[in-house]
Amino acid sequence: MSTLSKPLVAVPACMKEVGGLPFHAVGDKYVRAVAEAAGAVPLMIPNLGEFFDPATLLAGLDGLLLTGSVSNVHPRHYGLPPSPAAEPHDEARDAVTLPLIRAAIDQGVPLLCICRGFQELNVVLGGTLHARVHEVPGRLDHRSPNTGHHDTDYAARHALRLVPGGQLARILGKDEIQVNSLHWQGIDRLAEGLAVEGEAPDGTIEAVSVRGARAFALGVQWHPEYKIMSNPDSVLLFRAFGEAVSKRRATRARASAA
Repeated sequence: MSTLSKPLVAVPACMKEVGGLPFHAVGDKYVRAVAEAAGAVPLMIPNLGEFFDPATLLAGLDGLLLTGSVSNVHPRHYGLPPSPAAEPHDEARDAVTLPLIRAAIDQGVPLLCICRGFQELNVVLGGTLHARVHEVPGRLDHRSPNTGHHDTDYAARHALRLVPGGQLARILGKDEIQVNSLHWQGIDRLAEGLAVEGEAPDGTIEAVSVRGARAFALGVQWHPEYKIMSNPDSVLLFRAFGEAVSKRRATRARASAA
């Protein structure tokens, strides 16, 4: 399959500062996972939300991947005042990703949300977030070990119980997997438009699906994209996403040829 015939997946960027100048950036592990495991062409979307309409942009694309980030969704998007506990923020990213998620759901564009993206999905549909999950009584410390060694930091940290008969359980063909854990925020109140697909041993929701979605629409709190080809569960997840974006690509091709 030529590059031009492959599905196109939008991957919104984060704002980074390098040498005192702003950069629009996406981690290599995300775009590589889209290319290697989903079989699609990743297209970085810059944080210039004032210059394009989300619905119009997605009409010409086949999927949307929301990445993790060191930043958090600004609390004003879920009805809370800003606080140091919820920092750092990236409001330029919020201005792009939140409307894109809504447009993807409305248009039936396949959607995969990872880590910060998982939290963005909950916020877009009306849910709220814990600023610091590890400070909630009875919860595990879900933060990265921050050893400085990526293989150690991204190693499996806890089990994830999958909902029997749920979408994720069907994709993976099992009722429990082992996942990494590198987050300090998490879901507080689950959005009504989401269904739980998996929980950590402490009850933290770590996988969701969009109720009544017209296409693939899943969110996961962990990082399946890290060295994806060495993790069979991660490959299955991204391949399911890839099948959905390929189906949309074929539908768009038929429509343009008609």
